[in-house]
Order: sequence, then structure tokens, then C-alpha cells
Amino acid sequence: MLKDLFQKRKYATIPSERTKREIPEGLMNKCPKCGTIQTSKELEKNLKVCTSCGYHYRLSASERIQLTLDEGQFVEFDADMISEDPLQFPDYVEKLDKAKNATKLQDAIMTGQGTIGGYPVIVAAMSFDFMGGSLGSVVGEKMTRAVEIAIEKKLPILIYSTSGGARMQESILSLMQMAKTSAALSKLSEDGGLFISIITDPTFGGVSASFAMLGDIIIAEPAASFGFTGRRVIEQTIKQKLPDNFQTSEFNLEHGQLDKVVCRKDMRPTLIKLLDMHGTKEEATYGG
Repeated sequence: MLKDLFQKRKYATIPSERTKREIPEGLMNKCPKCGTIQTSKELEKNLKVCTSCGYHYRLSASERIQLTLDEGQFVEFDADMISEDPLQFPDYVEKLDKAKNATKLQDAIMTGQGTIGGYPVIVAAMSFDFMGGSLGSVVGEKMTRAVEIAIEKKLPILIYSTSGGARMQESILSLMQMAKTSAALSKLSEDGGLFISIITDPTFGGVSASFAMLGDIIIAEPAASFGFTGRRVIEQTIKQKLPDNFQTSEFNLEHGQLDKVVCRKDMRPTLIKLLDMHGTKEEATYGG
């Protein structure tokens, strides 16, 4: 007992300010859900999924495409399409320029053609880091053109959705994209085309109210939040407390809004299985 009393205690070493400054920015990442600290390299190796709790970090459009398609098999559509600020909304051009510089994208979506496990597909991937993935004229136009190419070439289309809703700086022109993209997907359906919709965190507003929920098959990443409007607005409207897991992938799966919740590491194999069920590698035709 006396030995324990006089035993030298162990103390944690606090890094000096100099040491902190010497650590390169972006080298470490702290999980927003469980607080686990991981190196960026470790996180990248695990497809940006926390190794402790399974939290799925948000991905950019280019990261989605890189993780989904076969290497070197992506041809981008309409890469230079940009918004011209049709309503002369104050500071809109400056915000667009800031988003372009930060993301290296021209707008909140990338579209193109590639293969997954050898199966030819058209793919569209939204990027939340570009003005919250807001649905503007460019996003709607690029999405519609991608669907039309899928119809013309008789290829399946995959759409990764993530968005905060319509882009307020484009007002009614933004809202028109809901009908525009939905009409294109209706034509795809009439022609027997396959549309796989993949919901990622977060997906709200005009995107969830249009193309995101029109898939022949609708799947989502774990714990992705999606719906039309946010929890607070709904609770204030109906004067009721909503369940803690409200508007998560798991909640929506339980209530029939989804076909499946798929972890990121299983997404590509799952898509390959779905494409295999609906066509062949040798012949790019519609399934069903």
C-alpha cells in the first residue's frame, strides 16, 4: 500500500505550440460522431468511413465517381457548363466563383459515362461542398442531358444525390428543374430504362422531391439524412416531437421509402449485382 502511495504517477504529455504548428494541416481527422482521431491516410484507405463507429464522411462528386466506376473508364459530360446568373442576384457570381475555386468544379454535379465491373452506365454525382449541392439550372440541365443520353444509348443511369434543396439565387428557374428532371426520368421509364437512385447525406428539398425518389431501385448509405424539409420545421408545423432517428436511412427503410441501406464498402459490389440482374456486359441494353 505504501509502495503504491509513493509510486511515480504517469501524466499525459501535452504537445507544445511549436509541435502543434509542425503537424501538417489535414493530417488528422476527428470523427464528428464518436470523436475518434484517425490519420487522413487511414481514413482514405477505409473509403472515408470511421473505423470505430462506421460514420460515413461526406464525399465529393469526383470521389464518388472514383470509388464507383472502373479505373480509367469515365468520360465526363458538359464539364464546362456554368450558370450565368440569370436573375442578377446580389453576390451570386462571387459565391459561384468561391465554390468553383474551393471544389475545382463548375457546379454541384458531375455527369458522364463509364463502366462498373465491366457494365456500361451513365452516372451523375452531386457534390454537397458546392453551395450545399443546391439544385440550380446547371444541375438540372446536366442531369436531364445525362438521362437523355441514357435513353439514346439504352444504358442504365446511376444518380448519387446530396443537396440542401433548390438554389435560392435562381428562384423559379431552380424550381423548374424539379419538373424538368422528373419528366426526363419519366421518358426513361416509359422506354424501359433502369434508374438506380443512391441517397447520401444529406438529401433534402427539391432534390428529394424530384429525381432522388424516382428510382426503380432506391438505396442509401447508413445514417444518411433525407426528406423534404428539416426536423425543426416539421415539429413546429405539427406541434409534435419526432423520433430521434427521424429522416435517417434506417427510419425511411423501415417505413418503406427505401429498398436497401448499403455500407460504402459494399456499394460497388451491390451495384454490380444489380446491373448483372438487368443486363449483360456484351450488350448495353435496358433490363426488364
